[in-house]
Amino acid sequence: MMNNEKKGRTGVLTVMIVAAIAGALMQTSLGTALPTLMKGFDIDLATAQQASTWFLLVNGMMVPLSAYLATRVKTRTLHLVAYFLLLAGILTSMWTPESADFWWLFLAGRILAAMAVGIMLPLSQIVVLNMYGKNERGAAMGMLGLVIGMSPAIGPTLTGWILDKNHSILGWTLSDSWRSMFVIPLIIIVIAIVLTPFLMKNVVPNKKIALDVSSVLLSTVGFGLFLWGFTNVASYGWSDLGSVIAPIVIGALVLAAFVWRQLKLPVPFLDVRVFAKKNFTIPTVGLLLTMMAMFGVEMMLPTYLQNVRGMTPLNSGLTLMWGALFMGFLSPVAGALYNKVGIKKLAFVGFSMLTLGTMPYLFLTAETPTILISVLYAIRMAGIALTMMPLTTAAMAALPDDKNADGTAANNTLRQVSASIVVAILTSVVQNIVNNNRPSHSLKLTDPLKYADKVLDASLDGFRVAFLISMVIALLGIILTFWIQGQKEADEC
Repeated sequence: MMNNEKKGRTGVLTVMIVAAIAGALMQTSLGTALPTLMKGFDIDLATAQQASTWFLLVNGMMVPLSAYLATRVKTRTLHLVAYFLLLAGILTSMWTPESADFWWLFLAGRILAAMAVGIMLPLSQIVVLNMYGKNERGAAMGMLGLVIGMSPAIGPTLTGWILDKNHSILGWTLSDSWRSMFVIPLIIIVIAIVLTPFLMKNVVPNKKIALDVSSVLLSTVGFGLFLWGFTNVASYGWSDLGSVIAPIVIGALVLAAFVWRQLKLPVPFLDVRVFAKKNFTIPTVGLLLTMMAMFGVEMMLPTYLQNVRGMTPLNSGLTLMWGALFMGFLSPVAGALYNKVGIKKLAFVGFSMLTLGTMPYLFLTAETPTILISVLYAIRMAGIALTMMPLTTAAMAALPDDKNADGTAANNTLRQVSASIVVAILTSVVQNIVNNNRPSHSLKLTDPLKYADKVLDASLDGFRVAFLISMVIALLGIILTFWIQGQKEADEC
């Protein structure tokens, strides 16, 4: 399919959107289910959070490979492989025996799903960039952003609805077990698999490029060790040499070697030279801040609502529903606004909304009205909608078409790395504050009410610090917008 060719574009975009819904739901819908998983597998928060951090870790490791695969493998074939891989991951996690001894199998399913999503979402962006001209990409990326943004946002509500009581979907009865949350992504990815042979086209031009095995190993080991170190923080603390400090430092050194090798190769595995272009790098950094601010609250808020407020999974999901709706509504609008007002103003407004929507979370109590939490979350998600895909579009607009695959891979790799790091850091912050401020067990025996109050205070302190970190990240986004160039300035560069 030639660039800008309109025939068949709608079908291709439809398949990718359907599959992206399943992938995006698998990425972050576990937020509401963490307390249920903790109870079902008899594990603590730090262990349960591995279901998210390992997903993000493997996702980040796979994304650099997506650029090579998109160029080397036919578009339709690569989509089918990714979809079947996601199906295998869903089924593996879904049928894991409910025991702490089998938690590794649940994580194995998450890893398979992460490998699939690490291919799917970057590939979708590469396909859009190849199908649409620069004047049309804003709207097309906005539609893709509707899924990438709204599906993770609506995941807590959907998961809460599923876990609350029995439901029936297409004749399939869902119980209140955590297994039920995989049914909807399972059905969606099967639909995508059925549609792919009929609607998917071979869009991305293929070239026979030799795979640089050394680059793959350096990338995999580097990102793997680096992110693994961060995932261990919640369990071992920042001072642990073997499980935290050493993996992070060694991973960073291996990644430095990876970058050095890419600069020396005539045909790099991942062309890191795209970061030499300021109009690509600055919006990409803004996108990282958006992802970190989004995940920072999205992964913490459902746990606060259930563990501190005592809400059911459904009610905690409903509390966050307005944010999902705002994000879904504004994502296509943001794509249109990008072409009209430019990225600089759009990003400033978005990060400002994100900051203002996060600030009141610093003062959350066990009695904070849920309507206030809903309104603030909606403001935050509206801000994310105004920044996420517009920043992605602005970054990619700075690159020539032949660098779309490299730019998308670099962009998505850093997104997943930043999300994984922030989830690990905030989980460790909450866990450590709770552990350090937990009252003695003797108080539980002598004064149970006072013990419960102190446990609640410790949890609230942990969540408040996590929200403070998220607000600081949003503030950094506001500062960054002063370095973002408007479209006119960018075109002159």
